[in-house]
Amino acid sequence: MLAEFECNKPVFLYNVSHYKEPDQSEVLQFMRDHPFVFLMGCDHENKPAATQVPVFMDERDGKFWLTGHIMRNTDHHKAFLQNANVLALFNGPHAYVSASWYSNPHQASTWNYMSVHAKGKIRFGEEEELVAILKRLTLHYEKNNSGSSTVYDNLPPAYKEPLLKAIVPFEIAITGIEHVFKLSQNRDQQSYENIIQQLQQQEGDAKVIASVMEKRKSKLFPQ
Repeated sequence: MLAEFECNKPVFLYNVSHYKEPDQSEVLQFMRDHPFVFLMGCDHENKPAATQVPVFMDERDGKFWLTGHIMRNTDHHKAFLQNANVLALFNGPHAYVSASWYSNPHQASTWNYMSVHAKGKIRFGEEEELVAILKRLTLHYEKNNSGSSTVYDNLPPAYKEPLLKAIVPFEIAITGIEHVFKLSQNRDQQSYENIIQQLQQQEGDAKVIASVMEKRKSKLFPQ
């Protein structure tokens, strides 16, 4: 998706209007629905570093924030300490689209996908913030089952104490959000419907992309 990777110059390969979602609430919901992000940045030598981590997104005082935790003293932790500018990539379903499905098949095939890039500044916190994040994280993914053995409050102290020393909480103040929902919006109706039909016959992400395209069809081709 990035034509090149520079900390201060993220470039979108498909930053064009027909691949954009005009309703910001749908973009934000996509981010909440895909919370396991690629978190990327560069160190003081401009060398890239990245990790994958679950995050929560909250709105406070008119701004959006991401919170989570990572391991201490890793390459990415050190890089983020040296350079607070980070990029969180929210990645969704994707599928190969063959040009043989188009009304005019004599052209290049492509890939349909949904992705959001959130730029921001990262700040690392103290143990009190880490405990709050771990409590929220474990309760959320244990479906608010406070009796679960893996909820933070139910973990034995002998297990938690070394864990708290090994990880660090973070908060990212989002300064910009860009997205690409590339779903064949530039195709004619016959091609669009053919793509849906072909993807519906597959499994996994292809079927999900077909479902999303079906829901959006009436906006692209109103009767």
